[in-house]
Amino acid sequence: MSEQPTSQHLWLQRLVGNWACEYECEMAPGEPAERTSGTETFRSLGDYWVIGEGVMKTGDCAGRTVMTLGYDTRKKQFVGSFITSLMTHLWPYCGQLDSSARKLILDSEGPSFADEGTMARYQDSIEFIDDNHRVLSSQVLLSSGEWQRFMTAHYYRTLSTQAGQ
Repeated sequence: MSEQPTSQHLWLQRLVGNWACEYECEMAPGEPAERTSGTETFRSLGDYWVIGEGVMKTGDCAGRTVMTLGYDTRKKQFVGSFITSLMTHLWPYCGQLDSSARKLILDSEGPSFADEGTMARYQDSIEFIDDNHRVLSSQVLLSSGEWQRFMTAHYYRTLSTQAGQ
């Protein structure tokens, strides 16, 4: 099978490189936001997939993350997964670019942080501000039907390791 990379695959290649990040996370309404920092490195797996591995410091412990992203030409959607050393759940992703093609919106389902023992809908979005700055936002769908953002991370490219350089 010899498919040509699509514009969606090329969009993902923009992630390739080394990044420094600053996170702000609200763990509960009314509590002060927790600020952390870390690093992330994305690499290509051929023309179709990217894999990001991150390290972040949260409180007294360090967390590691792995994100996989690709574009499924048959399903006509982005697909992927996210795991972290801080929890046992594998977060499956499916999503689309917004109309500006600057933001990838990824839907997932995982354990509810508010109602133990139940599942909730989540969205992560990756938005390129420019080639060297991107923002990852995470939100959860509340029972009221509104989305509540609980995490925002700013990523800044640290080395010129974009695809093709």
